[in-house]
Formats: sequence, structure tokens, C-alpha cells
Amino acid sequence: MRHFLQGLLSSLLVGLLITHAGAQTAPGKDTRRSGFEDMGASTQAMQKDDALNPGMLWVKDGEALWKQPAGASGKACISCHAAAQSSMRGVAARYPAFDTPLGRPLTLGQRINQCRQQHQQAAPLRAESAELLGLEAYVALQSRGLPLAPPDDARLEPFRQRGQQLFAQRIGQLNLSCAQCHDSLAGGRLAGSLIPEAHPTGYPVYRLEWQALGSLQRRLRGCMSGVRAQPYAYGAQELVELELYLNRRAQGMRMESPGVRP
Repeated sequence: MRHFLQGLLSSLLVGLLITHAGAQTAPGKDTRRSGFEDMGASTQAMQKDDALNPGMLWVKDGEALWKQPAGASGKACISCHAAAQSSMRGVAARYPAFDTPLGRPLTLGQRINQCRQQHQQAAPLRAESAELLGLEAYVALQSRGLPLAPPDDARLEPFRQRGQQLFAQRIGQLNLSCAQCHDSLAGGRLAGSLIPEAHPTGYPVYRLEWQALGSLQRRLRGCMSGVRAQPYAYGAQELVELELYLNRRAQGMRMESPGVRP
């Protein structure tokens, strides 16, 4: 069965490559496409209108948590950072970022939990919990419209290179890599679904498939399950390294948080 599935998928990929090869781009032109551009008009309208965008429900909860004291310190996020509209402008566009004491990069969600533990003396929020996603979405909203700007920090380069290697590495029973679909075949179709370029411009993102807001790591884990590989645990270094590479790959593209996707 495994060999049959691999053969079937290989045939589909060859067909997609032939179809995709006809697309020519002008030299020097940035042809990268956000997943927003590949959606239908009704889904685009849902993202563009904050009154229709379901992700804004998490943003509202995150705003409330921003102002709510937590932990033994009795401090809220706003106690140290003041209004998020000014203090958090551009912050989400720069994550993951290098943490000097830990000697490794942290995602935005990991930084939020670090602040909770060190400054609020509160328990960390569970990965993919509504509370953590709400705070991430509220902070990310403050960077909406700004270009993704991964830090130009030499200490991040070894981690980013490992992320690039993971992006190109074949995994799972279907023996596929991220790059095979999202670089070579982007714009084609597989099983009737459009293959996006997979730029992380809208995270945390509300997916109609999930009927919920979710992180980039949730999406990465879903892709791994899709090729029948064992997904890394939330917060695993491998997922952080993939995020680092994906943000560099999308550098300069505009942030859309909270995005909406099919």
C-alpha cells in the first residue's frame, strides 16, 4: 500500500510540475503570493472586514488579557508595556527572535510565556490555548500592514539554516518535503485544492477547516500529519527553526494578522 500511495502521489506531482512549468515570471519582479490572494472573494471579504473576521473574537479576548493582572506580581502586560498600539507596533513582525540567556530563538508565544513567568510570576499558558492565541493575535494585530522583518542577527543563522534544511527534507510515508509542494508546485492543484506558497503572513490565522484560530505550528503539524509523518511537539526546536526560515522566506511581505484561510 505504501508503494502504491507513493507511486500515485508521484504521478500527481509530475503532472503538476508539467502544468506549473508553463508559468513564467518577469526577471527581478517579486512574484510571491500571500494565501489571501488565492482565496475566493467571500473568504477575502471575511478577512478584510473586522466585523466579519472570526479571528477578531480572539483579538478581543487577548486585549482583555493584556489589561488583566496575573500571577503573584499582580501586574498586567499593560503595566510594563503600556498601550499595545504603540509598544507592540512591529514586534510580531520580528519573531522568532534570539534570546541571549537561553542561547536560542523564541517564538512570540514563547516570549509571552517567558514574560508571564519572569515578570508576572504566573504559570505559562498552554500551547494552542485560547488565552495564548488571543494574546498572540492581539500583539500581531498591532503589526498588521507592516512588512515581515526577521532580525538580521548572525546568532539566528545556524537555526535558520536548519529550518531551511527541514523545509527541503522528505518526510513521512509519502516521502514528501514542504518545498516540493510550496516551492515547486505552488499555484497548482492537488486533490482539487490549490497549493499555496505557504507564506506565514496571517498567523495566528482563523481556518474555516478548523472553525478556530490556530498558530503556524498547528499548521506545520497538520502538514506533517498529512504526509504521514510524526509531528513535532508544540514548541519543539524544529518547529521554531521552520518558523525562522519561513519568516525569512517571506521577508518584506505584509502582515495580515489575524488572517482567514479556507
